Amino acid sequence: MLLELGYKDAVQSELKTSRTSRALRWWIDILKPSCFSRSSALTPRKLQPTAYLDGLRGFAAFMVYWHHHQLWPRALADIILENAYGFENRYYFASLPGIRTFFTGGHFSVAVFFVRYVLSVKPLNLIYAGEKQKLGDNLASALFRRWLRLYIPLYVLTFLYMTSWHAFGIYTVAPEHEETYRKELWNWYTKIKNFSFIFKSGAPTWFHYGFHLWSIPVEFQGSVVVFTTLLAFSRLRRNARLLYTVCLIFYFMYIVDGAFMAIFLSGTLLCELDILARSNNLPRFISKLEPFKTPIYYSFFAASVFLSGAPSHGNDVKVLALSPGWYYLSKLKPQAAFDYKWFFLWIAAVFLVSAIPRIRWLRSFFETRFNQYLGRISFSLYLVHGPLLWTLGDRIYVATGWYRPEHVDNLGWWINLFPLSQRGPLGFEPSFLLPHLILLPINLWVAEVLTKVLDEPSNRFVQWLYWSSVEESSEK
Repeated sequence: MLLELGYKDAVQSELKTSRTSRALRWWIDILKPSCFSRSSALTPRKLQPTAYLDGLRGFAAFMVYWHHHQLWPRALADIILENAYGFENRYYFASLPGIRTFFTGGHFSVAVFFVRYVLSVKPLNLIYAGEKQKLGDNLASALFRRWLRLYIPLYVLTFLYMTSWHAFGIYTVAPEHEETYRKELWNWYTKIKNFSFIFKSGAPTWFHYGFHLWSIPVEFQGSVVVFTTLLAFSRLRRNARLLYTVCLIFYFMYIVDGAFMAIFLSGTLLCELDILARSNNLPRFISKLEPFKTPIYYSFFAASVFLSGAPSHGNDVKVLALSPGWYYLSKLKPQAAFDYKWFFLWIAAVFLVSAIPRIRWLRSFFETRFNQYLGRISFSLYLVHGPLLWTLGDRIYVATGWYRPEHVDNLGWWINLFPLSQRGPLGFEPSFLLPHLILLPINLWVAEVLTKVLDEPSNRFVQWLYWSSVEESSEK
């Protein structure tokens, strides 16, 4: 009996040790950056044919991060960087055509996000394979999962961010805080329930707990347009489907103020043209351009570089006409487009996405290991870079000398804690660049952790929810 008790105690002790070690390994795997892992996201691996799109999405997410940081600390940065070079006699290297995109390319990056090429890859392949039943299953699954896939991480992250203000007494310049956590919780609920309803008319909604997240409802709207268009056109002949897709793009861009939907459907059109090109089934008038494809795509890339820097500080086309280099281009703006920049960014994004796979060195850049890593964490980086900027980033900028009157009362002891020089070209000041030795690694690390614990699990949960429901309904 004593031996049996001793054996049971030993087994239980071993089980506890095993559970503890598994839990410890889980936490280590979650918290350890990929660059320190043997099976790292940064190690070489066989790339998928559309891997460059993952890298493009990741680099675009980084550009959104960089855009918001460029504008946050400086009082006049948006007026200078979001206007044309030489506008109102302001001449800065960072606002040169092409160069400005690397400082305030966040709007262009969002347009690139919206060229949702990958949403159409599998449905179009099923259409050309004649798999109508599988097409219906694919679109049903995609549409069911899309809203949940976008909003679950947003709900969780903004709830935690809002809670941290009251749990830890964290001050932020923006957004404003409610007096009590109870009021804050109710305010969060009212804001987020309205934010999640995508059928409101008018301009995109600014979300109180994440100003940069305005694109999430637009993302779902565009996905719905893509899925329904694919389904509606699935039984049409090739030329009819291409023609009607072009007509829809024209309608959204030129007849109504639907620039974002035009950008989404442009991704569908590019995807179908690529599928036809691989099977040598392009329309005849496009096939005749084959000998000239290299100069055509390099011209697309050059035009994309220039147009990606469309002035974006306002939406008055008269101001655009006064911007050096944009007078004649301003005449192209569709009457229906309220915010002219999305017209030019639409062209720039479509040209870029179409050119990348045809320009070898450009494609190779987006297939690099680091850009593939950024692609994996891109959604989490897009979500979390705002809260990190308004908390940690704001304090570090104040500590290096970038502060405003509201900081004096609330972050007084942070002011000039580690003063650095603000001299140098705009965008290259030591007091701005050096903080990113801390801020960038932390943003990447937090985004990777959120990808592991929130983004990827929520994606698996949504897939499970759909397929388990399908199985239950079929059994009934």
